[in-house]
Amino acid sequence: MDGQNTFLSRFFSLRWAFAISVVVPLAAAAALTGYLTIRFLEDKVEQRMQKDLELVARAIQLPLSHSLELNREGSIAQALESAFSIGKVYGVYVYDQEGQQVASAGRVEPEPEKEKLTELAAYGEERGEYGHVAGRKVYSYFVPLTDSGGRVNGLLQLTRRESDFQEDIRAMRANGAIGLAAAMLLMSGLVFYGHHRAMGRYFSSLITSMSRVAEGERSHRFTPHGPTEIVSIGLQFNHMLDRIEAAQKELRQRRDRQEQLKTQLRQAEKLAAIGQLAAGVAHELGTPLGVVSGKAQRALRNKNLDQDVSGALKDIRGEVRRMEHIIRQLLDFSRHNTLRKKPASLGRLAHASLSAVAQEAFEHDVQLEMQETERDTMVHVDSVHIVQALVNLLRNAIQSAPAGKVILSWGLEPGQAWMQVDDNGPGIPEEIRNKLFEPFFTTKEVGAGTGLGLAVVHGIIEEHEGELEFGESHLGGAFFRFRLPVHQTPTEDEKA
Repeated sequence: MDGQNTFLSRFFSLRWAFAISVVVPLAAAAALTGYLTIRFLEDKVEQRMQKDLELVARAIQLPLSHSLELNREGSIAQALESAFSIGKVYGVYVYDQEGQQVASAGRVEPEPEKEKLTELAAYGEERGEYGHVAGRKVYSYFVPLTDSGGRVNGLLQLTRRESDFQEDIRAMRANGAIGLAAAMLLMSGLVFYGHHRAMGRYFSSLITSMSRVAEGERSHRFTPHGPTEIVSIGLQFNHMLDRIEAAQKELRQRRDRQEQLKTQLRQAEKLAAIGQLAAGVAHELGTPLGVVSGKAQRALRNKNLDQDVSGALKDIRGEVRRMEHIIRQLLDFSRHNTLRKKPASLGRLAHASLSAVAQEAFEHDVQLEMQETERDTMVHVDSVHIVQALVNLLRNAIQSAPAGKVILSWGLEPGQAWMQVDDNGPGIPEEIRNKLFEPFFTTKEVGAGTGLGLAVVHGIIEEHEGELEFGESHLGGAFFRFRLPVHQTPTEDEKA
């Protein structure tokens, strides 16, 4: 059924529908009108030809009546010849009161019915009728002849072949048919031309636009022009394409968001597992390391120790402190403590962070700078955690730019406050940017870092509902910037 409909729709175009709906009814109406007109004209032609015969009869009626009354055969024959010479008469005959033929002019002699002729002569009436003369169908017109006293003394019969009538009628039919056909062709041409000018070209333009979209030009739109109905269809077509494009865009966004959520979920699950492992390891190592550090400290109190032994004990304590630092990082990474948010100044947070890393910067020969703003900004944060995040960023920058430069700056944007750390180190290679915030990922040498610093910073900023970003610094190295919401109302727990 669908194939049949497709076949019909392919050949049954709007033009053919228009032709069937408009042209065919007009042609039928015109043909019927033409037929009735020709029939009417045929009757008129036949009546005119009969009238011509009647006029000829009346023209010779008086001369024949006078000649018949005086019995002048020569005058009668002359009058008949004059009527016959007109060319519209097939035969002319004169009868007396008894129906006897007195004179005639024509090629064929008629076979009259005497009783009929006598009856016509007796009544003195003019009459026209179709009959036969020598096997030919003719039209006869009878005219009574009267003497000077008004009495009927004879009868005049004029005949004309029916073929003369038919020839004129056939000629008129042919001319009428030709004229009607020409009129129909002209009318059809005008109708199809009008259809093309009024609708066809605009529908073709709309179909072209649809074809371009079907071939893949999704950004193409129909330019509305033409009659109101076609413009309306075109606008609806454009609106449909816009809706489809919007729906596809929304679907892509949802898919992207779903992928992001899946990635975040996998990352959260991984971090949770790592956090549990880190917390367990930190607790298990904390007590033994405390014992080792305590015994090393008590041993150092002995002033009689050899210098080599004393140096070894100091090295042991140094390595224990480093391990304790790693354990604290593990615990910071694994814990999700409730934030204790309070109003804090960005300037004070910056000064506290720089003070915490000043000794490390001195050891790496790094120049620390702070770009203060004229107007300080208050934020509602957990100061301890934010300082911890800044210290981790500053340590990363110091270790990345030995004998270099590190700048700490901050500022205010609409609805957000930001703090940024810049360095003039080697920057961040493109191939590791996706792994920066993964726990235990580090580019430092073995023993120089745990790979938890940036992961801890990322967690702290997320807990504060902020954003952490990085990129190429104006100093030539890298920058790390986090943004924090400014106008935040403290919760009941935070107030407590």
